[in-house]
Amino acid sequence: MKAIAHFKCLPVDHPDALVEIDVPEPSPGLRDLLVEVKAVSVNPVDTKVRQGYVPHEDESQPRILGWDAAGVVKAVGSDVTSFKPGDKVWYAGSLIRPGSNSELQLVDERIAGFMPESLNFAQAAAMPLTSLTAWELLFDRLGVARDTTDRGQTLLIIGAAGGVGSILTQLARQLTGLTIVGTASRPETQAWVTELGAHHVIDHSKPLSEELKRIGVGEVSYVASLTQTDRHYEQIVESLKPQGRLGLIDDPETLDALPLKRKSLSLHWELMYTRSLYETEDMQAQHNILNEVARQIDAGVLRTTVGENFGRIGAANLLRAHALLESGKAKGKIVLEGF
Repeated sequence: MKAIAHFKCLPVDHPDALVEIDVPEPSPGLRDLLVEVKAVSVNPVDTKVRQGYVPHEDESQPRILGWDAAGVVKAVGSDVTSFKPGDKVWYAGSLIRPGSNSELQLVDERIAGFMPESLNFAQAAAMPLTSLTAWELLFDRLGVARDTTDRGQTLLIIGAAGGVGSILTQLARQLTGLTIVGTASRPETQAWVTELGAHHVIDHSKPLSEELKRIGVGEVSYVASLTQTDRHYEQIVESLKPQGRLGLIDDPETLDALPLKRKSLSLHWELMYTRSLYETEDMQAQHNILNEVARQIDAGVLRTTVGENFGRIGAANLLRAHALLESGKAKGKIVLEGF
C-alpha cells in the first residue's frame, strides 16, 4: 500500500523531508479497526514529529505521520464490538502507531468514532484531533460546566483562529454560558473567530491585559493558551482572576509555576494522546466524545473547521501544508483527500 513517511528529521524545504513509499498492508489486532483512509488533515504535531521533537530512533525505518483521518472500516479485530466493515469513521490515532498518511491504517476502536453523516470525508478529517483536544481542555482539564447558564465567567482563548481554537470557540459558545474572548492578530483571522462565535476578539500582538481592558473586561476566569504560552505568560497571570484556571497545549521550553501562587491559580496541561499512550481506564471516553461531537455537527450546532483543501494525499502537498502551519498563518485546518 502507498504511504508518505520520513526517515530523517529534516526541514520542510528539504526534498527528502517526506517521501512516498510502499509498505505491507497491516493486519488488525484484537480491538483494531483496519481503515481505508479517505481524507486527512495536518496538525502542528505532524511538523513537530517531522522536525524531531519526538526522536526517530531508527532512521533506517520509515515513520508514517498523520494524526487525523476519516475513512471506511475495511476489517475489524476479533474483539471489536462497536464497528463493522463498511462503517464510516473518524479519529486522531495514537503517537505510538503508524499514522494516517497511508492508504490503510490501524486504529483502536476505543479512540475512533462514527463520522458525522452531514459531512464529507475531507470536512470530517479536519476535526477529530482538535475536537478531542478542545473538549478535553474545556470540560476535563479546566472543569467548565457543560450548560449554558451565565455565571458571569469569561474564557480567554489565545490563538483562537487555529485548529484547536476554531473548535474550542464553538464548543464554548454553544455548550457553555461563558463569555468568550478570542485572540487573533490579522483582519481575516479576527473575522474568522467572530464568525465562529467569540463575543469579543482582541489582538495578541499587543499586551493582553490592555486589550481586555479596551473591551471592558477586567479579568477572566479561564485562559486556554493554545500557542506561544511563554511569550504571553506574564500577561496571562495578570489577566486571570484570583482562583482562576490556566490550561495549555503548547510546549514552552520552561514554565515557572511560582507566579501562580499569589492568586491561587491552577495550571492544567492537555495532551490528547495521554489516554492512548497509557491505555487509561477511561480510554473509551474519546470514542464517546467523537460520537457526541458528530451528533452536535449533524444537529447544526457545530461546524467543520476546514480552512484549505490541498488536494491529493502526497508528499508534495503534505509538505506545502507543513510549511503553511510552520509559518503561523494557517486559518482553520488544512485537509487533503484521496491517494
